[in-house]
Amino acid sequence: MSRWSFEPGHTAAEFSVRHMMVTWVRGHFKNVRGTMEFDPEDPTTASVKVTIDAGGLWTGEPDRDAHLKSADFLNVERYPQIAFRSRRVEQIGGHHFRVTGGLTIRGVSREATLDVEFLGTWQTPFWADGVDRGPVTRAGFAAATVINRHDFGVSWNSVLDRGGVVVGNDVRIAIDVEAILEGS
Repeated sequence: MSRWSFEPGHTAAEFSVRHMMVTWVRGHFKNVRGTMEFDPEDPTTASVKVTIDAGGLWTGEPDRDAHLKSADFLNVERYPQIAFRSRRVEQIGGHHFRVTGGLTIRGVSREATLDVEFLGTWQTPFWADGVDRGPVTRAGFAAATVINRHDFGVSWNSVLDRGGVVVGNDVRIAIDVEAILEGS
């Protein structure tokens, strides 16, 4: 089984959640680190470990970012990382998989299932210090899931007129991964 490392400059996680009952607010995490054991010839034997720097959250609005990092939401001072560790991989067709594992947010771990598309591999250059140190083998993945934020203790809200709420319960998560084959 080959070991792959996430290339942080080309890996990111994003989320979106309903706001004020009418639209979506989106946020972005750029500092996503991870490794995986992965054989493109037998993807169902894969395993993955991911950590996200929760303090790197960015929505484009500094006041909202500060509120989302506070104890009302992610509480990044106490829980600086979001983590995922896979337990099983199921092939559901072609290059599509379900990856199930433990997702930890705010110190609370719950099972989560990601719908993952394997985008393939390619030999590429690898630039470091202005020099092409390649070729390296890269693999791409796109993953998505939906979680209920209350399952992780992220429960702040405010009620609007006529029974609406400021923040929806479901959080859509999308992750784009570019991984580099170690030793390539």
